[in-house]
Amino acid sequence: MEEAEKLENFMEWATALGISDSLSVNIDEDERRNPNKHQTLSCLRQSLAISYFPNAGGRGLCAVRDLQKGELILRVPKSALMTSQTLMLNDHKLSMSISKFSLSSTQTLTVALLNEVSKGKRSWWYPYLTQFPSNYDILASFDQFEIQALQLEDAIWAAERALERTKMEWKSATVVMEELMFKPHYMSFKAWIWASASISSRTMHIPWDSAGCFCPVGDFFNYAAPEDEQVFSEDLTAADMAAKSLRLTDGVFEEEFAAYCFYARTNYKKGDQVLLSYGTYTNLELLEHYGFILNNNPNDKAYIPLPSDLYSLCSWPLDSLYIHQNGKPSFALLAVTRLWATPTHLQKSVRYLAYSGSILSNENEIIVMEWLSKKCSLVLKNLSTSVEEDRLLLSVMDKDFESVMEVKNELLGLTGESCAFLKVNGLLEGEINDDIALPRKTIRSMDKWKLAIWWRLKYKMMLHDCILYCTRVINDLS
Repeated sequence: MEEAEKLENFMEWATALGISDSLSVNIDEDERRNPNKHQTLSCLRQSLAISYFPNAGGRGLCAVRDLQKGELILRVPKSALMTSQTLMLNDHKLSMSISKFSLSSTQTLTVALLNEVSKGKRSWWYPYLTQFPSNYDILASFDQFEIQALQLEDAIWAAERALERTKMEWKSATVVMEELMFKPHYMSFKAWIWASASISSRTMHIPWDSAGCFCPVGDFFNYAAPEDEQVFSEDLTAADMAAKSLRLTDGVFEEEFAAYCFYARTNYKKGDQVLLSYGTYTNLELLEHYGFILNNNPNDKAYIPLPSDLYSLCSWPLDSLYIHQNGKPSFALLAVTRLWATPTHLQKSVRYLAYSGSILSNENEIIVMEWLSKKCSLVLKNLSTSVEEDRLLLSVMDKDFESVMEVKNELLGLTGESCAFLKVNGLLEGEINDDIALPRKTIRSMDKWKLAIWWRLKYKMMLHDCILYCTRVINDLS
C-alpha cells in the first residue's frame, strides 16, 4: 500500500509537470498546478499504462491501445528532466561547492543526486526519487566472490575494472561531499555505488551534458535489444553505421519540442509491453551498466583466446573476432581463421577470397572447424563448473528459501562454489542462527551470484553451440 501511494503521488507530480502520453489532450494550468484536486488525472491515460511483467523486467509500461511503429507515445518536457544543472540551479551551496573542484560530469551528477536524496521529503524531486530502486546489481556492486563467480577472465577483468573505477571516482569526490557536510551514510562507498548505478542504468542522453539526464516516467520503459536487421555487421561502412546508430534508440531529446520524445519501436497490440532500445549491448555490457542480462540477446558475443600470429592477419577491429549468440563464428573470425589455416606461402594469393567470406577449400574449412571446436572445448574444460552444474545451481536458487537452514540444506555439498558461498556469507561457522530468515545481505549476494551463474551459462552455451555448428559443417563436407 505504501508503494502504491508513492506511485500515485509520483504520477500526480509528473502530470503537473506536463509529462504526457497524449498530444491531443490539453490540461489547463489549474489542473497542472493543483493535481490533487483531480485524483483521476494521469499523465498516462491515452497510450500507456504502468504494469508488472514478472518474467520480462518487472515494472514497465504496457499499451492501452494498439500502437503503430514510429508513433509518438510519450513526451517529457525539458523542465521535468533531472540534470546536474537543474539540481544546482536551486541549491546555491551545492553549486558553489562543486565549482571549487575539478569533477567529471558523471561525478558532478553523482554528488548532486546524493545531495538531493539527503534532503528527504524537503526535496522538490522527492516524489520522483521514491521511484528509484533501493539497490542495483551492476558489476561495480559485486564483491570478490561474486566477481570470481563469472569464471571467464574477460568478465572478471571487466568487473574488477568497474569496481576500481567507481572507487577512484568516489575517493576523488569525497572532498566535495565533506565540504557539503554530508552525513556519513551519504558519504559511504555503498551510497556512491547506488548513485553511480542510478546514473549508469537510468539516465538518457542529452546533447548538453555527457552525464545524461534522469527522465521521469521515460525511465519506466524496459529494455529491448535492437531487431536483427539493425545489428551491425563487419562490412558496414562508417556512414552506414552512423545512419543505423540513429535508429537503434527510440527516445531522443528534440529541441523543436523542448522535450524528450519517445516513439513506438514496432507495432504493439493493446496489453503488450512497450519496450525501449538503449542500443546494442552484449550480456556482459548489460550486466556492467544496467544490472541485468537477457535470456535471448541477439547481440551477445563470446570471445575465445586466439594465437597472436592470427591477429596480424586481421584487417577488422579485433573485437570483431567472436562467436555469435547462436554459436556461429563471426564473419571476421571465419575469414581470418581460414587465411591463418592456409600455408604461409599461399596466403597472399587467397587473401582476397578469405576477406570476401568465401570458403577456400573443403580441406581448409574442415581444418578451421576442427580448430575452432577444439578451442571452444578447451575453454569449457578449463572452467570450474560445467553447463549441467550451472543449470543445477540455478534451479536450486530459484526456490523460495524461508530460513538459513533451508539454504544450507540445499547448497551444502552441491558444488565447491556453493560451499564457498555459504562460508563467505557466514552460514557455515554458526554466525547466524539456522532458524532465522535469510539476512538481506545474503539475499542480495545470492541475487548477484545468480546473475553471474546465468551470465557464464549463456557464455558456455554459445561455445557449446559453436561446437555443434562446427561439427555440422565438418559432417557436411566430409
